[in-house]
Amino acid sequence: MAVAIQPSPMPRPSDVPVPIAAARPQQAKVQRRISGKENLLGGKAASFGITSVRPRRERPCDACRRRKSRCVIHEGALLCVLCEFHKQDCTFVQDPQPRKRKVVEVEKKDDSSKKRCVIWSPLVQQKNSVMHVDVINASIRSVDPTTIPQQLQKPLQKPLHKLPTRPSIPRDQRLIAQIESNVLGETLGLQRSKHSRYIGLTSPFDPVLVGLSQFDSRHESNLDVGTLRRVNDHETFIMYPDENAQDYGTDVEFNAEIDRLVSPHGPALIDIYFRIVHPSFPIIQKHVFLERYRTSGQNVSPPLLAGMYILALNWWSHDPHLSKHPRPDVNQLDAIASRTLAAAMQRPKLSTVQAGLLLLQRPDADSWSLTTQLVAIGQELGLHLDSASWSIPLWERGLRKRIAWALYMQDKWSSLIHGRPSHIFSANWAVTHITDEDITEEASLNPNFGTESEEERAENEKGQMLFAQMISLTGIMAEVMDTFYTQVAIQQFANAGKNSTRIILERAKPVQIKLKDWFAKLPAPVRMDNVTPKQLSSTGFLHLAYFATEITLHRRIIQSLSAESSDAYLLYICRSAAKTRLISAMDFVNRLRPEHLQAFWYFPSKINFTLISTFGGLLQATAPAREEADFYRMRLREYRWTLSVSSERAEFLDYAVQMLDTSRSMLKNLADKPSLAQTQVNSAGVPNPAVIRPLQSIQQGREQETIDLEMTEAPLQSLTRTTSTSAFSGFSTEPMDQYSESGHRDRTPNTPPSSVG
Repeated sequence: MAVAIQPSPMPRPSDVPVPIAAARPQQAKVQRRISGKENLLGGKAASFGITSVRPRRERPCDACRRRKSRCVIHEGALLCVLCEFHKQDCTFVQDPQPRKRKVVEVEKKDDSSKKRCVIWSPLVQQKNSVMHVDVINASIRSVDPTTIPQQLQKPLQKPLHKLPTRPSIPRDQRLIAQIESNVLGETLGLQRSKHSRYIGLTSPFDPVLVGLSQFDSRHESNLDVGTLRRVNDHETFIMYPDENAQDYGTDVEFNAEIDRLVSPHGPALIDIYFRIVHPSFPIIQKHVFLERYRTSGQNVSPPLLAGMYILALNWWSHDPHLSKHPRPDVNQLDAIASRTLAAAMQRPKLSTVQAGLLLLQRPDADSWSLTTQLVAIGQELGLHLDSASWSIPLWERGLRKRIAWALYMQDKWSSLIHGRPSHIFSANWAVTHITDEDITEEASLNPNFGTESEEERAENEKGQMLFAQMISLTGIMAEVMDTFYTQVAIQQFANAGKNSTRIILERAKPVQIKLKDWFAKLPAPVRMDNVTPKQLSSTGFLHLAYFATEITLHRRIIQSLSAESSDAYLLYICRSAAKTRLISAMDFVNRLRPEHLQAFWYFPSKINFTLISTFGGLLQATAPAREEADFYRMRLREYRWTLSVSSERAEFLDYAVQMLDTSRSMLKNLADKPSLAQTQVNSAGVPNPAVIRPLQSIQQGREQETIDLEMTEAPLQSLTRTTSTSAFSGFSTEPMDQYSESGHRDRTPNTPPSSVG
């Protein structure tokens, strides 16, 4: 057996022999992540059973070791000079390179110590992609080997999806507590036995009085009512023990029930979740979660775990391994998730908001009340604040930012699809714009960062772009809602009377320009034509959201028009622009591929599909002539065919079909419209010259700028070349021409020809 001389933590007299111990396999080491603050505290490591932790000044930090630079730490500083300059954590996580030492015996090392567990992708599209996960993700700097069960020192040698939900091996609770404490102990929103609540400026805890408290090295101060935790000079939280909350202590029981429902397929479902949902909806710190799941899964939040399983079950039948087995009961999982989420709200943590957001992504989820509850919980956790300067782990800052923006999008899109007021206001939203650093998983938290394939990294980067672009688009959509659909705006338009349309157009123009600029700057990886065959792509929900935003804007304009009170030319311009966008949206849906339909769709998507048909019904109902109304009737029939065929791959589209049928039943009550010959509109849909004011008067001053709105850029002469049944095809020169033009050139078999009556 190979043995090596172990370095002594303290100097020894020359006459004292140096003990010789057997070398441990590298795989059995359990490392500890140590922050700069922990290194300043002598004896703190000992409280966790940690030995041989050298003082900070005797070793360089990880960054300086990688740079091979001198690690200089000024007196009283928490960060070294280089780490402070680069604004990064000064960590002491990595071990130094082992030095060659003399050994008493030389034996062949056990190669099994280098083996790792491999999770094989369950999806056909990604069968060549693997994700490596260590049995124990190194998180503790030094642990007494006698405290580690022998079973934990042996590597797992089977694919994870063939194992039970978690390894059925005895666990040392003290080791689990050490892992939990060192991974989450420094966090604010994910502590194991405590939860935090934000203290506002007008609460009984006045900032001046809080500043008089005595805070320890962890920035905590114990009071009779709880523990104060200062994260910077301005923000303070109060922390309460979880044991005082209702239903405390039942998580283990519910996790066992969840395991029973999905066993032995839990790991395979977790793999599906991180491959399909997580890239474009990264609200979980992947490798921190996997560490907890593998080492202390009973301490994972039950509603979060159930929510991940529920979403992953949407792809159960697409997995060749899982599809051979009976599908777990989603209703039972749903019931457990709802019950445990209600209990978790009594002791809110970041995992509570994560679980709620995931449950709201279910295809059949439509809970306005849950959204409002999550917004309130997010404010309790301080998610509406900028945490960039808080004394919390760096990875938690990025996680909080991602969860905050996911909550923001949930609130804003729920406001749109329900037609109700938003609960998040810009005046009280301090979260800064998201950056790549906020989304990218840290290499220090990902033990397999260097082993990920180029395909995996490219897919993750694409998902991160998708998430960031959806946040940006949501901001523009929120501006549309605030500008046109608040009660104040509605009253202003009503008071304007005949001038309401012109006021709406004036306010719409800058928003429309923002939408066009947003689309023009879309990165290439998230454009619709960037699809790899047989590889799922979630870009569909982003582009659908773009159409929903434009439709919401034009819908307000059309609602303000009146054949009796509106100028004929103004009526024509606005309706032409609206028709252009409707056709582009319908052709976009027609061109969705299986790679899009079977991917993850963001929660408002089923309503956004419905908004397209609703907008078509609105244009049909307000059409001035029978021929134009017939045109929309035919397009809606084609659109229904597309949705019904596509629903075979995306079941949630059944809702859009049902709502389209409901709209069509309402349109049966529509009164007969006069023909073009009986109206003041010619066969091309253009108002007759006799009813148009001289063009010169329209173009005077700002009035023409308001009418143009840059919403339809096609010249008037090109409009007159169309016919009554296809008068509104191909008008657009907007960015979305790629859908309308190619749609006619490469129509998929999902949609019948326009002649179908």
